[in-house]
Amino acid sequence: MPTDKTILEYNITKRSPVKVIKIKLTKKNTVKLQRLFSLLIILSLLNSCGFRLRGDYLLPPELQTLYVSSVDTYGELSRILKRHLKLNKVTVVSSFTTKYPELHLLNDNLSRRNLSVLPNGQIAEYELIYTVKYQLRFPNQDPQNFNFELYRDYQDDPNIALAKSRELTLLLSEMRQQAADKILREMASITIQK
Repeated sequence: MPTDKTILEYNITKRSPVKVIKIKLTKKNTVKLQRLFSLLIILSLLNSCGFRLRGDYLLPPELQTLYVSSVDTYGELSRILKRHLKLNKVTVVSSFTTKYPELHLLNDNLSRRNLSVLPNGQIAEYELIYTVKYQLRFPNQDPQNFNFELYRDYQDDPNIALAKSRELTLLLSEMRQQAADKILREMASITIQK
């Protein structure tokens, strides 16, 4: 039950005469206000410490415009990488010039290693290894080479081959997404020589 002490008056002035709005601060309203203020404080602290949502990378100014080339021009990794760059407001030029840096995807391939075998000799589980090699070339500098590997476990079952084939396709697509994210993270941490 609100008392006289729980009534606040807010004056809202417009071009018309002053209007007074009375709000009764019940316990429920007070809790809502406390939650709102707590949320605002947390958001301002996160923003002030430089927190960014994943996928939003702050690339150096030298990499805000670049040319992307690949051995497989229409490959899935190349397309995903170009899409991620555009989402991060990087201008991807369509033809190579020495004016802009070049990101060249040298190689991406999938290999697998046996992890476990069934009693009848069939392979039950694989480790998928997705290897990516790429190069960053800046004008008047030597190219910088990068490579990394991503790992996933994959259980195979010959009795449901169609479903496992679809699962393998999805895993590979996810690994390519992760690879594009990793390339952008590495590009964001590069120190550029001048």
